[in-house]
Amino acid sequence: MPEESKSQKEQVLEQLPGLDCGSCGFRSCAEFAAAFAQGEGNVDRCVTLSADAREQLTRRGAKQGQRVGSALEMESPQNTWKDFLGREYDFVLQIFPGEPGPRETILPHNPTLTEKMQIQKGDILIGRPLGMSCGCPITHCGVVMDVDYRTGVMVWCVTGPLQPRLKGYKDIGYYIAEAYEGLVRESKKELRVGMRYWFIPRMCMLQWRHSGLINFMNKTEYGTQVRIEGLMIG
Repeated sequence: MPEESKSQKEQVLEQLPGLDCGSCGFRSCAEFAAAFAQGEGNVDRCVTLSADAREQLTRRGAKQGQRVGSALEMESPQNTWKDFLGREYDFVLQIFPGEPGPRETILPHNPTLTEKMQIQKGDILIGRPLGMSCGCPITHCGVVMDVDYRTGVMVWCVTGPLQPRLKGYKDIGYYIAEAYEGLVRESKKELRVGMRYWFIPRMCMLQWRHSGLINFMNKTEYGTQVRIEGLMIG
């Protein structure tokens, strides 16, 4: 098919790896291509993009007037303020600069696994948040950022499933999601410590709203840094 007869989405999709890994925050490469063709995508969100494809998409984005240079420029999904099930939320929890995904504080249901498995910073883990702490039906994957052998508590950056597939992983089984940390750059409501909000973690593959209580805030040049505890989905 001639290049000029292809849609913008089709042309972008041809440049993507076709892995549907979810690391970019979309459920598939096709969804990412559709968003990029409409000026909403960001090449930095595809972690497996080849150098040649990245250059071509960057040029295409520049022609469309897109901001393509930094993951810090990701906006709320379509700015509809509604999750995939049509429920309203207050903000998107963005990632910290230079990190692969949202920071989540977790505790394995068997806390002794943290020490028994000799989990260390940089390890790739998989597990599923079970019960009242979250109840997410999706197995989570992440890169460990901090470990406390005394309590078993870990902090990881939640990512898509590509790294475990390519590099291997340690399986911690069920765990409790204790807290999220990240940045808020745009919110429907005023942010206040001690208040509970609906939010979507950036790169949530289900695009479902979460609920949590903000117990820490700090103004930064990238947005408002927050820590959210008392997590629930729905």
